[in-house]
Amino acid sequence: MTEVDAAGGSAMPAGLKGAMAEFVHELRAFRENVDEKLQAQDKRMTMLDRKTAFRGRSPLSQAAEIEAPHQKAFAAYLRRGDDTGLRSLALEEKAMASGTDGGYLAVPTISEAVQEVLRTTGSLRSLATVVQVEASAYEVLMDKTDIGAGWASEIPATVETDTPQVEKISIGLHELAAMPKATQRLLDDASFDLESWLAERIAEKFARAEAAAFISGNGADKPRGILSVPSAPNAAANETQVGFVATGAAGDFAAAAPANALIDMVYALGAGYRANAAFLMNSRLAGMVRRMRDGDGRYLWSDGLSAGEPARLLGYPVLISEDMPNPSPGSKSVAFGDFRKAYTIAERPDLRILRDPYSAKPHVLFYATKRVGGAVVDPRAYKLLHMGS
Repeated sequence: MTEVDAAGGSAMPAGLKGAMAEFVHELRAFRENVDEKLQAQDKRMTMLDRKTAFRGRSPLSQAAEIEAPHQKAFAAYLRRGDDTGLRSLALEEKAMASGTDGGYLAVPTISEAVQEVLRTTGSLRSLATVVQVEASAYEVLMDKTDIGAGWASEIPATVETDTPQVEKISIGLHELAAMPKATQRLLDDASFDLESWLAERIAEKFARAEAAAFISGNGADKPRGILSVPSAPNAAANETQVGFVATGAAGDFAAAAPANALIDMVYALGAGYRANAAFLMNSRLAGMVRRMRDGDGRYLWSDGLSAGEPARLLGYPVLISEDMPNPSPGSKSVAFGDFRKAYTIAERPDLRILRDPYSAKPHVLFYATKRVGGAVVDPRAYKLLHMGS
């Protein structure tokens, strides 16, 4: 039994026509399914995904496309207190933001500007180990004794070596805060570079606060500094104490051969630490040291040969930190050591800013916070100069 095609009158078996119809139906369903999946995938793509897909575009234009929405929304929040854009971006997972109690994450231009200032200031940060963490603390394992070693051969039994004593040091993170202020009239001025001004003010206050804490902080709601660790004469210091060398005169260097104390200080440090060691002192002490000469009349201090290169004392670089103590009877005014091994700074990478237009009217306060911690992890890696006998 056949059916007649209306167009040409040719006959087609009924079974074949049914198979063709079923094939066309399945093909149409397949196309619809593919279209739905492509639309869903396109909807889920974030701006970072689009950046990867469009490789033909320049990196600068791609970065601008990613940061522009967050930067525009953040500027609206800083200038007018309008956080609608930041909340919308947070919901779309294109920019991270917290509630109003903790402020909003600063745009990368502000965060990076603050970090750059912190890295380049006269602070222990430029010499220490700096790690970024997501937790509220950072743990470091310190070997209090060396691993034992011995010679071995195939015939006699191998002698068991000593096991090192390991101590776990936990570095807690503390909240570092700054609160610059500006008038609303200044914020309304479109020509005012708010981001650069804010980054400069925050970095200035952060740098002063953390630099002081890295030197003399007591660990209470702030980092624990290098001068807060117990110290003892170098010959008697144990693995938990910082050894010091005395100058021989209260608050000053000895009248005869004053440089000997600095030389003794260098060689009091273990040879394994001297390769990457540096001096740390303030400007007043540096002025005293710059006048010192050796037996042939040559200055012990030498300035850097090129711009940006640190001065050197006895062949080792010198970092001028104004937070080191002025010379006085019994002060520890000079530190020398490998501070990358001696001191660890742990910090969270995010910088949060909360706008407060109410507490200091007619000014607008910007409460900026960052979490930072620091502690000595190896007291053997540096020595101190005791201004006394």
